[in-house]
Amino acid sequence: MRVMKFRKKPVIVDAIQWDGAIETLILLQSMGMMTTIYYVGRKGISGLKIKTLEGEHIADLGDWIIKGIKGEFYPCKPDIFAATYEPVEECQIEPDPLDMAEES
Repeated sequence: MRVMKFRKKPVIVDAIQWDGAIETLILLQSMGMMTTIYYVGRKGISGLKIKTLEGEHIADLGDWIIKGIKGEFYPCKPDIFAATYEPVEECQIEPDPLDMAEES
């Protein structure tokens, strides 16, 4: 057996940096993320428990929350995110009014 080298395929993902704001939580939920608030501090929501393919993981303030290629969500620490991802284009994501109407 020999060691082989591989390059990670270029994949574009959606990601939002968790800032503790309720508006960010609403946006993540509108994208399909299932989450539980695990800590609320004086300045807002500090951490989230995110349901991932591997079970629940915690996202702390400053962590990036990534939507993967299969629609799954997972947190990523800022240093790992910076080493792994680069911006493709800047865009503003708005909740789809049709999705929000279906939930009512």
